Amino acid sequence: MIRRIITYKNHFIDFYKSQETKVQEKIGYVLDLVRFEKHVPTKFFKSLENTDGIYEVRVITTFKSIRILCFFDQGELVVLTNCFLKKSQKTPRKEIKMAEKLKKEYMTEKYGGQ
Repeated sequence: MIRRIITYKNHFIDFYKSQETKVQEKIGYVLDLVRFEKHVPTKFFKSLENTDGIYEVRVITTFKSIRILCFFDQGELVVLTNCFLKKSQKTPRKEIKMAEKLKKEYMTEKYGGQ
């Protein structure tokens, strides 16, 4: 199984570039799991309930718990939207809203609002 991963806007790229090398490597490792594993363990990748098809990529390091929000486009394409440092048990609603807004923008740009 190979999924393609792309980013939409600069939210992920800016966050990624601001991280130290070891954290960037861990992010790369987890994204490779999403890219290449047929069944990605929910420890690393899961669907968020009560959202418009938003998924959460989970990157856990010794000092940080990072969440990358994304969605699927046409089955095998994973579109990364925004990411943040997780500081509480629940994923912040404003981050989910941002991911849903970016998904809507992406779909409108790509498919003309169908």
